[in-house]
Amino acid sequence: MKSKPQLSFWQIWNMCFGFLGIQFGFALQNANASRIFETLGASMDAVPGLWIAAPLTGLLVQPVVGYLSDRTWTRWGRRRPFFMLGAVLTTLALLVMPNSPTLWIAAGTLWVLDASINVSMEPFRAFVGDQLAPRQRPAGYAMQSFFIGVGAIVASLLPFLLARWGVANTAAPGEVPDTVRYAFYFGAVVLLAAIAWTVFSTREYTPAELAAFDDAEPAGAHRTAAAGGTPSWAQAAAWLLLGTALAMLIAWRQGDRMLYVLAGLCAAYGVLLALARLLPGTHMLAAIVGDLRAMPATMRRLAWVQFFSWFALFAMWIYTTAAVAGTHFGSTDPQSAAYNEGANWVGVLFGAYNCFAALAALAIPAMVRVLGLRGSHLLNLWLGGAGLVSLMFISDPKWLLLSMVGVGFAWASILSLPYALLSDSVPAAKMGVYMGIFNFFIVIPQLVAASALGFALRAWLGGVPMHVLVLGGCSLFVAGLCVLRVPSRPEVV
Repeated sequence: MKSKPQLSFWQIWNMCFGFLGIQFGFALQNANASRIFETLGASMDAVPGLWIAAPLTGLLVQPVVGYLSDRTWTRWGRRRPFFMLGAVLTTLALLVMPNSPTLWIAAGTLWVLDASINVSMEPFRAFVGDQLAPRQRPAGYAMQSFFIGVGAIVASLLPFLLARWGVANTAAPGEVPDTVRYAFYFGAVVLLAAIAWTVFSTREYTPAELAAFDDAEPAGAHRTAAAGGTPSWAQAAAWLLLGTALAMLIAWRQGDRMLYVLAGLCAAYGVLLALARLLPGTHMLAAIVGDLRAMPATMRRLAWVQFFSWFALFAMWIYTTAAVAGTHFGSTDPQSAAYNEGANWVGVLFGAYNCFAALAALAIPAMVRVLGLRGSHLLNLWLGGAGLVSLMFISDPKWLLLSMVGVGFAWASILSLPYALLSDSVPAAKMGVYMGIFNFFIVIPQLVAASALGFALRAWLGGVPMHVLVLGGCSLFVAGLCVLRVPSRPEVV
């Protein structure tokens, strides 16, 4: 068996360039979806429920796309057809989203937008694992983080910049300002062009070539897996009963309706296990469930790191606009000039943390050489936790930029180092499906956040959105501690 050849800087550049466009669309969604929902009449406590579309579509789409891309081979390769399909669908959704006439259309378009982004995004993660030798993977995922940062900087700043250039930043009740609409139009063009660049400037190894490389199977230290096989009826029934019992408890206590999402997750997993039991082992659903149950120990431990990391990020994306507009600009009215000024400043802050993330991505390979994968990720997560907590103690909105330094380092690390750790632990033939399954541990915390944060805000956090951001910072501290349980190996980047 032979090692994969080392790729040059520009080869890695080309294969990761499409992430510039993906993040352009993702950042426009993150920075402006809550603003669009509130503009169209959504109440503050209803916003998390509307955001459920984003993680739920990822939960459904990514494992399926990963499974299919592992088994696809065309004249354009195995991953690149999915890049282009997702790009076209995302472009159309970006054109529709800011022109939604009603709240329900905006919420439905968010489902389409996030599903389309996921069709392109999931194979990009597997693409790096396919193309790069293990010692180059941290650099490859760091390059993706760099492009994510650059794309998000421009996308997050666009409404702010357009307002400075004279484009209207307010609109009639129920209408999205021109600054947001034009930003989405520009993002649609950038996304399609960037992904097309990667599709036409790169090549892929055939399945036979991948199987011949010495990293086709994970190293022994990462190979340990939990017992897989066909799930039992008892396991399926236990999860279904747990979901039913939680739903009954919520109804009895007259709990927040969004908490039913948690009950639904448990019941849905029970149904999934039952279907996997009934279907033949060659069926896509049964195969995905089998791989989920047999995932490597490294992946299981990374799941906890991802849970607490993405819970914090989702809390930040949902509530930063309300927290900054209310705390630092003194307005909770989406139609007021002060609120929209605060919302634009949040766009600047989001652009800033992505700028710092792009710079951090350049530093991460050197950081890994000194501290290793685990030490680097731990440090970066704690910097992000400190950044989120500090938002509560800074009164001048300009100084909030300092908080974004820590958030940026955490963001760059979350987008790169877990994937470098994961790609060493899964077989090349299943890189796509395992990258999709790994997305479960990004999606589930987001669903937990979307279902529980509205209730927590009212019941425990005094109705103050800034307290949600502090909770997110604490979650990043816990994620850092969980990193210590993940096995790692020395890396040469």
